Amino acid sequence: MTGAEQGKAATGTAERAQAAAGQLPVRVGEERWSDVELTEVRSRLETELAGFTAEIAAAESQIAEGDANDGAGDDQADAGAKTYEREHEMALAHNARDLRAQNERAIARMDAGTYGTCESCSLPIGKARLQAFPRATLCVTCKQREERR
Repeated sequence: MTGAEQGKAATGTAERAQAAAGQLPVRVGEERWSDVELTEVRSRLETELAGFTAEIAAAESQIAEGDANDGAGDDQADAGAKTYEREHEMALAHNARDLRAQNERAIARMDAGTYGTCESCSLPIGKARLQAFPRATLCVTCKQREERR
């Protein structure tokens, strides 16, 4: 796909999301989503998505670089430090992958028109909650119930 085609596809996706902005669910007492608000949330998700992709690439590079050093002649302390650093980089990469997947899922839900609906009880998550935490898939009540388990 050429750059122009990618731009056209992204614009079409954004337009579909904007067209549905006023139809997304909100809690009682909240104003409907505006095109500007939904575009801001989507832009934030896409910016974070790019950042997570860069973090993953950097962490994988660090892990590969560590693998290239064979550690011959290292004493136990050096070997332990290298192992700790490798595990730390792997944990960071895993966390970034999880967050990237959550952002991709939120964007897909926007495109599908299901953004803002709790995946547990099917009630609105709440516009204010989504503006604060755009990756949310559960309303506050269901999230609290999940955390108590």
